[in-house]
Parts: sequence; C-alpha cells; structure tokens
Amino acid sequence: MKKFNYISSAKRTIKIESDSISSIANQLDKSFTNLCETVINSKGKFVIMGVGKSGHIGQKIAATLSSTGTASIFIHPTEAAHGDMGLINKKDIVLLISNSGETDEIINILPSLKRHAKKVASITGNKTSSISKRTDISIVIKSGKEACPLDLAPTSSTTNTLALGDALAIALLE
Repeated sequence: MKKFNYISSAKRTIKIESDSISSIANQLDKSFTNLCETVINSKGKFVIMGVGKSGHIGQKIAATLSSTGTASIFIHPTEAAHGDMGLINKKDIVLLISNSGETDEIINILPSLKRHAKKVASITGNKTSSISKRTDISIVIKSGKEACPLDLAPTSSTTNTLALGDALAIALLE
C-alpha cells in the first residue's frame, strides 16, 4: 500500500487558500469603505452574527475588533430570535456573515434587525442573495474553489472571511 503524502496535501491546501485570500484584495470596493465609515461614526456596538462555520468566524472577528478598540459582540441569530434581540439598539451596526447569503436563521430575523439596529451590513459570496439584497451595506467576496477535494467543507471561504475580518479590524484601528 502506497503511503499517503500528508505534507503534499497540506501544501496544496495552503496554496489554494493563499491564492483565494490574494483574490479578495481585488474584490474590495466602496462598500468596504462605507462599512468602515459607518462603524467609525456609530455611537453603538458593532454586532456580528453568523451560523455554523460563519458563526465561528464571526466570533473571532468580534474578538479581534474588541481587542483593537472597536466595541463589538457576537450574537448567534437563533439566540437573537429567542430574546437576545434586546441586546441590539438603534445606535448599533449589525454585520451578518453568510457565504451563500441564504441562511434561514438570518433571513428570518432580518425584519427585526432592520427595526432594532441603525444599519445592517453583510458579508456574502453572492450579490443577488436574499441577505445581500436586503442589507444596507453589502460586501461580496467570491472565494472560488474550496480546498476540500469534495468542494464541500468551507475552507477557502472561511479563510477569506477571517482575513477580511482582520482587514476590517486593522482598517478601523488605523
């Protein structure tokens, strides 16, 4: 039996993800600037939301924002639907993270978010998605190929969102 080359597999994954991160730098547009200016001029919190892997990435983005001086918190959309919406007020900016832009748990609370928050922004991979079309500020980043050989496990897409979150935190810090 041939021995599997784990290092070759790891290098391939890193190459795919690094190429994907490089591609998002060219995708940034005025919506990124709009989000930064909205957050800077806000007197409230920056609330990050996401489900599944996007939720995990959102938690890390919220933590990074907090460490770099932007008052932020992660709220899970399901928890928001069950009472935590009360944490959001008219001074707050909400950022929704959904690669597909069709996450039911987020779509279901969008009307309430629009009533509670000052502005609702999104990061999706699809500009024609329900979430992207219904938010005040829509950032769209296309990730292309996932590193997963089955193109199922979110790898490049989550790495891109994480890198974009770091870029947002540093832009706000500077």
